[in-house]
Amino acid sequence: MSVLPLIDPTTDGPAGQLLGTVRKRLGVVPNMTGAMANSPALLEGYLGLSAALAGGTLSPAVQKQIALAVAQANGCDYCLSAHSYLAEHVIHLDPATIAAARKADSGDPRTAAALRLAVAVNDQRGEIGPAEIAAARDAGLSDPEIAETIGNVALNVLTNYFNKAVDVDIDFPRVTA
Repeated sequence: MSVLPLIDPTTDGPAGQLLGTVRKRLGVVPNMTGAMANSPALLEGYLGLSAALAGGTLSPAVQKQIALAVAQANGCDYCLSAHSYLAEHVIHLDPATIAAARKADSGDPRTAAALRLAVAVNDQRGEIGPAEIAAARDAGLSDPEIAETIGNVALNVLTNYFNKAVDVDIDFPRVTA
């Protein structure tokens, strides 16, 4: 059970307004955002970074595969459950692609390079060397795609750590690391 209470989306004030935005975007208020709403600043920051990256150069499919690879690497069952569901039902990735992403792999060389970079950034806590960047470039990733891959890792580390730290109840079909 979540260590932090889930804030009611109908509450007055900034938390309620932010949760209303979540409901408009997704049609529901996932438990993670309900728990994040204990700090409207945190929820606003998460939503802002998420929206900014969604408007970037990486496709939604690649972003979702990065989320799966990072969640698997960090052992976050909440995020694996949420991203597996969204990958299948919103992005329409097939089960084989979802399974490969969890292993930081893809049949597409550019996506595979982004996933390898993402896992290296995550596993090495950002302390990658020029060889990892060169490998990503050699696979065809642009500098904006490299930067956004790192940004997506940061976004997913935030949600992975938050969900694990406060033990958010999984409200998607359960997937385990």
